[in-house]
Amino acid sequence: MAATDGPMAQTREHVLLARQVGVPRILVALNKCDMVDDEELIELVEEEVRDLLDENGFDRDCPVIHTSAYGALHDDAPDHDKWVESVKELMKAVDEYIPTPTHDLDKPFLMPIEDVFTISGRGTVVTGRVERGKLPVNSNVEIVGIRPTQTTTVTSIETFHKQMDECEAGDNTGLLLRGINRDQVERGQVLAAPGSVTPHTKFEGEVYVLTKDEGGRHSPFFSNYRPQFYFRTTDVTGVITLPEGVEMVQPGDHATFGVELIQPIAMEEGLTFAVREGGHTVGSGRVTKIIE
Repeated sequence: MAATDGPMAQTREHVLLARQVGVPRILVALNKCDMVDDEELIELVEEEVRDLLDENGFDRDCPVIHTSAYGALHDDAPDHDKWVESVKELMKAVDEYIPTPTHDLDKPFLMPIEDVFTISGRGTVVTGRVERGKLPVNSNVEIVGIRPTQTTTVTSIETFHKQMDECEAGDNTGLLLRGINRDQVERGQVLAAPGSVTPHTKFEGEVYVLTKDEGGRHSPFFSNYRPQFYFRTTDVTGVITLPEGVEMVQPGDHATFGVELIQPIAMEEGLTFAVREGGHTVGSGRVTKIIE
């Protein structure tokens, strides 16, 4: 965040989204400190960002590192050495304060597809970040969601332009699929170990509906409301059915209701999703029960 601006609207949105997707900890790099002469002003901005984190359920006593990317990058910048040290201090704080994520290597392989490419003479490559499990080269996988499930073989694995024998949870990777054309696979589907995950259109979900101040809706919604449900890498329109006796859901409510999607999505109980309308997040939830 820039010391010259303080928390902007986008900063607030990012902190809110971080909370919604379950980011456990945030620390702050206060950039452009070389452009603020008054030390008290920097302290004021720091206090403001701590308040923002506190409001969103994060640790207000997190590390806030005063730095200047420009000062650290340019040898001739004033106080160059001081700013280089501040970047080292920032990375040290990341190492000490941010917990190392534990990846699910023992669960069946699953990778949401983010992008699809054709490599001439080789075939179709899908890219994404492996969500769980591991996958050796020449393994069979299923392509699940949106269309009828297809089976294929992964004939090559590449991570950061290096050929790999296998990929595992946490890797950003590209997988070459045998016998699949570019138009048979799309963003929003998942690659999964055969039989491990199935596509569904009807489920019950527990949802927190954002308030107006959090960037959500200004008005309640009723049964037959048709927002987009954002699962992993794609939006799918769905129709909401409120339970009997519940007439409407207000911004700020925690609600449980049924959803029917217009396309099937690879889904399991516990899967999280965002509810979006016109490009804005209006709620966040998780699947509590799969119906069909």
